[in-house]
Amino acid sequence: TSEVLIPPELQGKAFILVKAVGILAGGGVAQRVFLKVDPSLKVEVLIKDGAKVQPGDIVATIFGSVISILKAERVALNFLQRLSGIASQTAQYIAQTHGFTVSITDTRKTTPGLRLLEKYAVRMGGGQNHRFHLGDGILIKDNHLAALRALGMSLKDIVARAKHNAPKGLKVEVEVNTVQEALDAVEVGADIIMLDNMNPEEMRHIVGLVAGQVKIEASGGMSLENIRAAAMAGVDTISIGALTHSTKALDISLELEPQTLKLL
Repeated sequence: TSEVLIPPELQGKAFILVKAVGILAGGGVAQRVFLKVDPSLKVEVLIKDGAKVQPGDIVATIFGSVISILKAERVALNFLQRLSGIASQTAQYIAQTHGFTVSITDTRKTTPGLRLLEKYAVRMGGGQNHRFHLGDGILIKDNHLAALRALGMSLKDIVARAKHNAPKGLKVEVEVNTVQEALDAVEVGADIIMLDNMNPEEMRHIVGLVAGQVKIEASGGMSLENIRAAAMAGVDTISIGALTHSTKALDISLELEPQTLKLL
């Protein structure tokens, strides 16, 4: 559209405008998009990633070929809006746990191809990263348990096998659904237990039994409405898939400055 409408010699300035309250992430990525389209563009990022933003804030300015600016606009904004949305939502979850030492982490429920960027955005929002990939740790989940229980193995047997076979340095984490499963996992040396979809009372009960013996992670069904109750239960970590799989993009736009437009 730009190529059939805009004179190639038209030059001008544009700015990226924030239209909602949030946390910025992806400014450097957006800059690289513009420079990938046209290395002659002059792109200045004015606000650092991790900073709080509000409507009216100008994230960056871009000067040069108007056609190039418009070609890069949507891709740059897609990165900036999505990553800022993740950072903003992460900050909201952390705000709900203020006063507690619990860590808020993401999961591997990321957009294909964007995991590194999305996990970066979580950090910009004040969160921490869980595993980047399957090789980062042993995490025994429901389907692992189902497969091995079908062979007659107990949870204790499964955790013991994982401890024996795990590469040196990798921690063994196991998903548990009951108090007894938690106790069994701790007894055979699990490094971390994941309390899956438990209510705050169940979490608090397990924390009272095994705190100090093992790291305790809460996961499943976490929302802004119930995360504080989970933090109050005393768990060490709360992992939230929604940070990356269900986040709302932060409203950000690109605007041309008409007074700067001129034919060269």
